Amino acid sequence: MLEITSANNPRLKMARKLQRRRAREQSGLCLLEGARLVADAWRAGVTLESVFIARSFAAGLEQTELLAALALGGTPLYLVEEALLAGISDTVTPQGIVAVAPIPPAIPEIASGLVLVLDGIADPGNAGTLLRSAVGAGAGLVIFGPEAVDAYSPKVLRAGVGAHFRIAIATCSAWAEVETLLGNERQLFVADARGALGYDGVDWSLPSALIIGNEAHGPSQAAASAAIPIAIPMQGGVESLNAAVAGSVILFEAARQRLLIGAGDGTALEVCDPSRD
Repeated sequence: MLEITSANNPRLKMARKLQRRRAREQSGLCLLEGARLVADAWRAGVTLESVFIARSFAAGLEQTELLAALALGGTPLYLVEEALLAGISDTVTPQGIVAVAPIPPAIPEIASGLVLVLDGIADPGNAGTLLRSAVGAGAGLVIFGPEAVDAYSPKVLRAGVGAHFRIAIATCSAWAEVETLLGNERQLFVADARGALGYDGVDWSLPSALIIGNEAHGPSQAAASAAIPIAIPMQGGVESLNAAVAGSVILFEAARQRLLIGAGDGTALEVCDPSRD
């Protein structure tokens, strides 16, 4: 493990730049913070460019296995003081380890199977949660549409907990790009509390896309005009659900139907372990 003692070190300076979206887009790299996210990326087969480790973190016995695995795989490891790590960290309390990882290549063609479209989703926590649910529900592609948060911002990456490296992700700056990726043979649905059709009344075994609109303003005009509105029936006077919760409910209904009739990829859904979150 090499030691870095100066904030002017080229590798540290490059890592600091990755806090900005433009730098991420230009370099094709992003930052992963925290032992769980770094470990999940590594288990997903991601070749990490470099890993910065605080002294206090490296001394913890519980981290020995992760660091040993990274070193064995040839990942460049750099020991730094806590103050230097804080300079590239996005959290108030740095988690002791930050990695630089390649952003997976964009999807150049129309995807098959179930697709999730984030239409103006602005909250990083919602975006990361929806991405994770899409992976768990067996979706084939997540599209970050116009005005959506950056898929590879540090906050979205933390909320996704490794999901970014287990599903195809595309970013579109215009709705026409979204339509090209969805193709012409796919039924489109948009989550809308005012929709007359229930989410469980849809035949999700067919090629489908689910659109989740902005948290405050709902779906864009382009998305609303292109899709059929579907709703989750509510009781107790509750009008609607959080965007991430609503999207997750619908995604897993689609997964349930597809697995029941064999329209999925044949992989059984795993039982969620709440103790891991």
